[in-house]
Amino acid sequence: MNSLKHSKVKNTAILFELLVRQIAADTMENRNSPAIVLLKKHFKEGTELYKELSLYRTLAEERFTAENQATRFLSAAVQSRKQLNETTLRRSKYNLIRDIKNKLVFENFINARISNYKLNASIYKLFEYNVADSPAEITRCQSTIIEYVIRKEKESAPINESFTKEDPVVRKLASKIVVDRFNEKYSGLNADQKELLKEYVNSVNNSPALLDKVKNQIPVIVENLNTLNSTIPSKVVKIKLQEVTNMVSGMNNIKTIQDKHILTMLRYYELIDQLKGVQNGK
Repeated sequence: MNSLKHSKVKNTAILFELLVRQIAADTMENRNSPAIVLLKKHFKEGTELYKELSLYRTLAEERFTAENQATRFLSAAVQSRKQLNETTLRRSKYNLIRDIKNKLVFENFINARISNYKLNASIYKLFEYNVADSPAEITRCQSTIIEYVIRKEKESAPINESFTKEDPVVRKLASKIVVDRFNEKYSGLNADQKELLKEYVNSVNNSPALLDKVKNQIPVIVENLNTLNSTIPSKVVKIKLQEVTNMVSGMNNIKTIQDKHILTMLRYYELIDQLKGVQNGK
């Protein structure tokens, strides 16, 4: 039997999460976010999209201690999904995707990395396919969801839940304190490091724009290192610096940005600053 295909573009939970993240990114840049209008238009209470999103969220948020309870809960959720108007739901998704393409850069929007991707993909397959389509894969999807539903909560969960229930003014003040402390701690960053971190924070979780930013900076770093290398008298240091330069060039092959890549870039910027300091006798 053919493998069941997951469509990120048609996954209601993923589309909703990406819209929320787009709003967050736009807010940090002090831009009016078209994603707000899209959320209000397409996820009104009572719509089929809203109902399906509620089922996704229920499966992601509910917890049971016993596997038999989780199994019955999953079956109930799948049955509830079958009660939705399939024609209306598909039309609603089509209209949502059309509006996203009209209002946002769709490639950047849809290619963002998603948290709980495996869980959302498993839920999608259970909602969109029948057991007869692929018994083995449907079983694997069920197992993925059940394992998630009965997993133990992290100790930090009550704190996060408590924070979300705080007054918006309190949450805003807390966020400001975090940002201020970050700025205080990392006040020594140079302009290139700050710009990279800004792009990293503002990106919608590993967007293509962040990848472009990193790749555009690679030749700049290589040029700086080669220029500085030509002024260093020590042969040993020159060899080591050439090795570093080769490592930087190798980053052109990365497909997605991970935290380690950002950290590496920050270190390269720092190295360039240190070498310039030595060159200037500082």
